[in-house]
Amino acid sequence: MSQGAPRSLTAERDLHLSPDDFHRLAQLAHAEAGLAMPDAKEPLVYARLVKRLRQLSIDSFGAYIDLLSQPDAGEERSMFVSSMTTNTTRFFREEHHFDLLADSVLPPILAAARRGARVRLWSAGCSSGEEPYSMAITILRLCPQAASYDLKILATDIDVQILAMAREGRFTEAVLSGLPEEARETFFGAPDAQGSREVGPSLRSLVTFKPMNLVKPWPVNGPFDVIFCRNVAIYFDAATQDRIWRGFAGTLSPGGYLFIGHSERLSPSVRHQFETVGMTSFRLRGSRDPGGQGKGET
Repeated sequence: MSQGAPRSLTAERDLHLSPDDFHRLAQLAHAEAGLAMPDAKEPLVYARLVKRLRQLSIDSFGAYIDLLSQPDAGEERSMFVSSMTTNTTRFFREEHHFDLLADSVLPPILAAARRGARVRLWSAGCSSGEEPYSMAITILRLCPQAASYDLKILATDIDVQILAMAREGRFTEAVLSGLPEEARETFFGAPDAQGSREVGPSLRSLVTFKPMNLVKPWPVNGPFDVIFCRNVAIYFDAATQDRIWRGFAGTLSPGGYLFIGHSERLSPSVRHQFETVGMTSFRLRGSRDPGGQGKGET
């Protein structure tokens, strides 16, 4: 998140967010999504929630918190989490990760796939889909027939609204501008009347989108050969980060790869299980057997 409060966050307020209300909201954000909400984020929380209160014709934050606390308020708690999460992404963000993926990580994995092995990759915190689609483009550039193998990318996010956008797979030319023309023409459809392009069937065939909350029990068993979880853990406190890193270590195949965000660090409890293979790129120690860990589930 950006430093400081934009002017829109400091404008005169028509609803009062008391310190007690803010702390209750922060506790809910942590309980529901593991999000750390220090006092400095109070202006951001206000700006993101006040619109929702107006939509619901609720005249106080206290009343909204009471609504969120109701046993049957699951849908509204989901809306609350969507409001609290930050979705910043782009195609081939932190390009060095994709260079490593193409040059070193994927060749043996794809060779195993050609021999009939099961291969799974995971984009955890996939936002609007640019990350898993970038992974799929990288795979298809190396192996155009990848969809005919037992190879899949699981893409998950806690925000069901942004996940719906990712699943739709429609991107403006501005969003796609960072891609070479060759990639736009090969992997996306022709521009529509609004200038947007839709992901093509070759990309869709590799990526499966599912909602998932990383701080709740994981509905996946793996094993995964590659996990991308970048710029997600920075929004969690240290204890939650540690649980997530340990979860990834337990879900990766021996020799599997974990890519994290540029400002993130693995916790001491799992750091010894990984060797560094690049900038914020790690390999789980153990004998590598791409796709050879049994069938598992995703």
